[in-house]
Amino acid sequence: METQIESIIQASIDLKSKVLNDQEIIKTVMEVVDSIVLCYKNGGKVLFCGNGGSAADAQHLAAELSGRFYFDRPPLFAEALHVNSSYITAVANDYGYDEVFARLVNAMGKQGDILIGLTTSGNSPNILKAFKAANLLKMKTVGFTGESGGQLKTESNFLLNVPSKDTPRIQETHIMLGHIICELVEEKLFKA
Repeated sequence: METQIESIIQASIDLKSKVLNDQEIIKTVMEVVDSIVLCYKNGGKVLFCGNGGSAADAQHLAAELSGRFYFDRPPLFAEALHVNSSYITAVANDYGYDEVFARLVNAMGKQGDILIGLTTSGNSPNILKAFKAANLLKMKTVGFTGESGGQLKTESNFLLNVPSKDTPRIQETHIMLGHIICELVEEKLFKA
């Protein structure tokens, strides 16, 4: 078992090393940071969506922006679209689960806002519909996916497609990239 534990840790390190050396991902992270900073400077908001573990990561990252990251500062408008269980269950029951995020994007989103979707496959129907709605509203869209990008690749203004097919390792890397984005957004907005 000790060898297996070491192997899992090494796989996570190896993937992060691949990301570290992927200039396209680094460039995209910088572009996402700049877009979020501009969004907030223009009075916008950042919305997140995901399913399962990706929903937990979406909620985690929204909290980093709306609460605080490294230092005390004014809150930023960031929300994970799944946090209202009454809404999710009502819309899933009445319209189907594929509609749960798109309806909220249509209710909350406006041009210049940002939608960040986390899906390791890039093929989650409810996230795809949310991105289609966001694109119609002229929001900026950021896809966090696995290697291929899936169908979300064509719906994203910015794609952070982690070079792996291993769901747990992809999600670990998503949270790392998300933390980097939150740290840099906070610094650009609040450190003089």
